[in-house]
Amino acid sequence: MAMNEPQQISVQELIAQKSNRGLLAFTEKLIPKILFLIASVSVLTTIGIVFTLIFETVTFFTEVNIFGFLTGTEWYPFANSTPTYGILPLVVGTLKITGIAILVAVPIGIATAIFLSEYASDRVRRFIKPILEVLAGVPTIVYGFFALTFVTPILRSIYPDIAIFNALSPGIVVGIMIIPMIASLSEDAMSSVPNAMRDGAYALGATKLEVAVKIVLPAALSGIVASTVLAISRAIGETMIVAVAAGSTPGFNWDVTGSIQTMTAYIVQVTTGDAGYGTTIYYSIYAVGFTLFLFTLAMNMLAQFISKRFREEY
Repeated sequence: MAMNEPQQISVQELIAQKSNRGLLAFTEKLIPKILFLIASVSVLTTIGIVFTLIFETVTFFTEVNIFGFLTGTEWYPFANSTPTYGILPLVVGTLKITGIAILVAVPIGIATAIFLSEYASDRVRRFIKPILEVLAGVPTIVYGFFALTFVTPILRSIYPDIAIFNALSPGIVVGIMIIPMIASLSEDAMSSVPNAMRDGAYALGATKLEVAVKIVLPAALSGIVASTVLAISRAIGETMIVAVAAGSTPGFNWDVTGSIQTMTAYIVQVTTGDAGYGTTIYYSIYAVGFTLFLFTLAMNMLAQFISKRFREEY
């Protein structure tokens, strides 16, 4: 059998291969730098937002006493004689909406997650999950008009003394809006529980409900709690639903049947042209926005802490 002759490579081919290797090495060095620049856009944007909020908030507190802002129970920035800037009525309004939303969303969301994880067949799961995704994709302005024109009339037919603009109706609708978040994240946490734990419980004679409540729920607790905290953060930051259906009357009380105003709704009111640039009212939206930012930041940090602290290792 004749030996194969060594392959002949021309000088031009050697030069081309060297050029290709050089281009590949250059590309390998360039790509990480491009990806780093792209990743840094979000970081720089966040830094820019925080510094803008801080700078404008400091400007506001040069004109308004910070202690009165944090402890005041009256919020009348548009008063002609003596404007007052006590943030507590806006905070209370925001907490009303959030509390009602959580009372609605948590039981329904967790029950939905249990059904999808433990009871639903693959066919049913493929049918229900897209519906939840559609519910999560509905614009919040649509939810707002749904609360005002559908939910509020139903509530008024049951309880006639409830005002047209109130906290109960938008709170319920915000709860409906965040159900997909709780259901989806909780279902993911439950689905990650090993089947061996379920099989062991079934082998001991446990029913499907006992497995779901006593085995799966405790094992997935960190994910469920984290999803609830993130949903609370989402409810705190909701804007359009409360701007449309909750009213614009800040009050330091816990009545849910009357008009209220949340922090986000006040920002909407001012930014639609009710205050001139550079006025105290204008700078107040940054102080309110910074307060809202601290609320949502605390909720996100709490969710991360819960996920890391109570995560079960399997």
